[in-house]
Amino acid sequence: MLRFGSEESFTALHPLNVLFAVIMQKAIESAAALSARLKFEVDEMLHGRTTELEQVMKLAYQHNKWFTVPDQVQAVSAIAAMLESRKLSQWLSAYPLPVAFSKTVGIIMAGNLPAVGFHDLLCVLLAGHKAMMKCSSDDNILMQWLAKQLAADLNASGRIVFTDRLKNMDAVIATGSDNSARYFEFYFSKIPKIIRKNRNSVAVLAGNESDEDLANLGADIFSYFGLGCRNVSKLYVPAGYDFNILFKAFQPWSHLMDHNKYMNNYDYHRAVYLMNREPFLTNNFVILKESEQTASPVSVVHYHFYENEKALRYHLEEIKDKLQCIVSSSKGDIPFGQTQKPEPWDYADGVDTIQFLAEIGK
Repeated sequence: MLRFGSEESFTALHPLNVLFAVIMQKAIESAAALSARLKFEVDEMLHGRTTELEQVMKLAYQHNKWFTVPDQVQAVSAIAAMLESRKLSQWLSAYPLPVAFSKTVGIIMAGNLPAVGFHDLLCVLLAGHKAMMKCSSDDNILMQWLAKQLAADLNASGRIVFTDRLKNMDAVIATGSDNSARYFEFYFSKIPKIIRKNRNSVAVLAGNESDEDLANLGADIFSYFGLGCRNVSKLYVPAGYDFNILFKAFQPWSHLMDHNKYMNNYDYHRAVYLMNREPFLTNNFVILKESEQTASPVSVVHYHFYENEKALRYHLEEIKDKLQCIVSSSKGDIPFGQTQKPEPWDYADGVDTIQFLAEIGK
């Protein structure tokens, strides 16, 4: 496979493709510059020095109390890691980019996590298209700041527009719920589209996980208060599993008790389960409840006992269209603690965004 900027690529490609390769290499280097700058700003913040990014994060937290500054730092650090030039080259070298014909792509962004729509914007701009962004009202401060930084580094300020209403675009990428997806499918029926629905993540425990594994599982569950589709919302555990081991591993997350919005959810669901006389387990900041459902409310993690892992895997295959991540120590699954560290090629819902953008730009 030819890599952007390699000597092999310049000798083997048609002259026009050489030009495209040069353009892409420049785009990768520009995006990597943002990676370095974000890492620097985060490092400055962690050392107590005031930065522009810190001021943006504080403003975003005032606007949305779910977006704590530490959680925003985690999100920005994940973005910075994603933008490293080595990863971008490895990711994009498999695609015919930039596109021959630049189109306007509408992006309807979710707002459940800080800057959760950044990857879609990155894909659109790196592919060579124009982006018409509709940010969520819950995430219009940090997301717009990051979008402007990326556009400036890519010299693409003229290829990005913020709007409250999408119109006159050639394609759309929309993220929402199962209900909103039906509306999106109808409203955007005449243009190419990627429509994302509700997804959840699960973890499969064998019962022999190390203390480190279970501590890392805590990050998969509790990062961003469990609000993301990559957060584990359900555990599959062997019959007779000792949940006290889990509660011990979750103890470092007891600081969640200091967050009013999170604890309001905990108190509400605990009261409902008590009134309905539904059995549950708790350590005073998370509720473990046996349930067939994959999705769980904030502060609640569902669990299900299994006896046969082969049958369990068959079940997970049947519901794969509802799953974002499967976490376990098994080969092919996401390792414990890695759900909130996606690589650029880890596409939401398993839909290849870059391939979609390449196709509409032919």
